[in-house]
Amino acid sequence: MQIYLDYSATTPPRPEAIAAMQAVLTQYWGNPSSLHEWGGRAATVVEQARMQVASLIHASAESIVFTSGGTEADNLAIMGVARQYSQPQHIIISQVEHPAIAEPVKLLEQWGWQVTRLPVDAQGRVSPLELKAALRSNTVLVSIIYGQSEVGTLQPIGSLSTITHIHGALFHTDAVQVAGRLPINVQHLPIDLLSVSSHKIYGPQGAGALYIRPGIELVPLLGGGGQESRRRSGTEAVPMIAGFGVAAELAAQEMNIETPRLIQLRDRLFNLLSDTPYLIPTGDPTSRLPHHVSFCLTHTDKNITGKTIVRQLNLAGIAISSGSACHSGKLSPSPILSAMGYTHQQALGALRLTLGRDVTTADVDWTVMVLKQILHRLMPELTCASC
Repeated sequence: MQIYLDYSATTPPRPEAIAAMQAVLTQYWGNPSSLHEWGGRAATVVEQARMQVASLIHASAESIVFTSGGTEADNLAIMGVARQYSQPQHIIISQVEHPAIAEPVKLLEQWGWQVTRLPVDAQGRVSPLELKAALRSNTVLVSIIYGQSEVGTLQPIGSLSTITHIHGALFHTDAVQVAGRLPINVQHLPIDLLSVSSHKIYGPQGAGALYIRPGIELVPLLGGGGQESRRRSGTEAVPMIAGFGVAAELAAQEMNIETPRLIQLRDRLFNLLSDTPYLIPTGDPTSRLPHHVSFCLTHTDKNITGKTIVRQLNLAGIAISSGSACHSGKLSPSPILSAMGYTHQQALGALRLTLGRDVTTADVDWTVMVLKQILHRLMPELTCASC
């Protein structure tokens, strides 16, 4: 059997998105900035996709700026705000941000910016009260991840963004893991900037978008021809954008059915592994991404890590991860789990199983059986009701 359980890393592009990309590559391949018919056809494709992506989060089409992915969208949000100021200001993030936020903020810190990294509790949640206490007179931006990719925890974005707006600062959220899986309505949330990514919702890799609330100004990252309403220069990747748009439209249409199905599979996976020694769930058990299951190994054998289990499952034809794909190749423990209070050894034992459209109940049951067999082989002293 081949079972893919790493949908938080990337999702397979769905056939409808591939068909849209093929149509662009064979029929609508013009430069969307050109004035002739070929350019006009490509521009129509881009604007159709802009409406489709905007609709996914209940935004206006003109508030969507296409990027090369979630990382660029995050960087545009952070640096686009920061570069408006001639003198360093204050920015707030959490200790569990994706590297696409954490790294540009480190750069700002080197440039003299004041940075507050809000702590999280054992479930990975930011306290609205701690955000309120951290705000300063020169706080210009707060960026808090919506759904944490390694442990699945959903942040109280409504409360956090409201507190930020009352103070007068801008609020950004990385919603890459949430968009297309849970409803987002930027008309009802005081969010100024929001990042999404195509390849997390069954669109192609290489496309993303930043929602910019009307009236918000950003300094572009790239100098060039002024595409995307002068907010992101460079000829648009029309095939990728077309696939992104179709994927976003279908995600919105299917969410009411697919999200409850994923929650059932998620809870089944947690329940079937609940009696397994040395496996402790991570993240918030209820306020979490619908497709996300995560654990830490508590075994004291330093030779048995999350990557050990990932490799063993891979040999059995099952794909999982030992955390975010951006961290999985590193030998050091995830800073996310360290921030949540896990020990060095526990953080090295991270396991993440994320579900998607093609995953069935049979896949979940088979994975549980194989995982328990692997754990028992590696840890002969392990005993549980069904190992």
